[in-house]
Amino acid sequence: CAWSIERPPGDTAGCTFCHTSSEERCSTCHQRHQFDPKVARHAEQCKTCHWGKDHRDWEAYDIGLHGVVYQVNKWDPKQFDWTKKLADADYVGPTCQYCHMRGGHHNVQRFGTVYTSMGMSMADRGAPIWKEKRDRWASVCDDCHSPRFARENLQALDEAVKDAGLKYRETFQVAADLVKDGVADPMPKDLAPDWSGQHVWSLKIGAYHDDPAFGGKAGESGEFRMSNCTDIERLCFESVGYFQTYIYKGMAHGSWNDATYSDGSFGMDRWLVNVKQDASQARRLIALEKKVGMTWVPENFWKTGEWLDQLTGAYIVKNHPGKTIFDLCPDPGWLDTHHAPAEEV
Repeated sequence: CAWSIERPPGDTAGCTFCHTSSEERCSTCHQRHQFDPKVARHAEQCKTCHWGKDHRDWEAYDIGLHGVVYQVNKWDPKQFDWTKKLADADYVGPTCQYCHMRGGHHNVQRFGTVYTSMGMSMADRGAPIWKEKRDRWASVCDDCHSPRFARENLQALDEAVKDAGLKYRETFQVAADLVKDGVADPMPKDLAPDWSGQHVWSLKIGAYHDDPAFGGKAGESGEFRMSNCTDIERLCFESVGYFQTYIYKGMAHGSWNDATYSDGSFGMDRWLVNVKQDASQARRLIALEKKVGMTWVPENFWKTGEWLDQLTGAYIVKNHPGKTIFDLCPDPGWLDTHHAPAEEV
């Protein structure tokens, strides 16, 4: 992710230890010094990586109904017999593994509902392309619940995600209008170069970059970043990257309180109000500056500083002038920001 790529290594230990050291290794779940299937069947094995602000899986499961059933019964071998293969499990409540690795299948993404980049990307959740995944998702619930129960909860998830998308699009539009009108402080051109060595607005990403007002040229992509950007951009990022994700994860894991109160939908409400308030104040300030004939020049601390000079964009500009990371990596599949094929969006 860009917010990891752009930063010095000391900033991103929490990213790199999971995404380089542990990702997709057998010992991540089976534990190197034990390698015991009984250990890998416990829900806590997922907790090391799958928790936190932008992938709130463990919290959503743990404080949801399924997680509570697990926590109070996991010590009882009659309720959770860890010696049985996952295909033969008859737990009193589901673990992460029971749902996401049903029958021992190791492709955990197989039992998602729609590919939406942890709930952040918009998609037509009822499109035919998703029918097989959604049917498979509901079939897992059918192990313990009625088919109607599973479908109703899937519909509730859809509605919550749709409402979250409405809030984010409104939040994004307020911020985008500031940039298009040239009154964001600072504008992309006034910042240190982004992780790619460019000055593209951080919320105009991938296939959605369609206006030169956001900086960059056609085909050049911005990317979410959490450092050295306007407060409004940061609020937009947190709205979709944190709170919209809380909503999606909470609804998908039966943690409805988490989806609403614990920085879910209520959090998105607050961030939308904050963005509107900041935008209103910015426009009033610009109007006053014009009235008194003042021309504001953004502070230099947005462009350079002891820490900013350590970021990837500054390194590229200094050591490879005139080039971007896309020039240096001409086929950067690992930098794809489109997230999903167009026909799936």
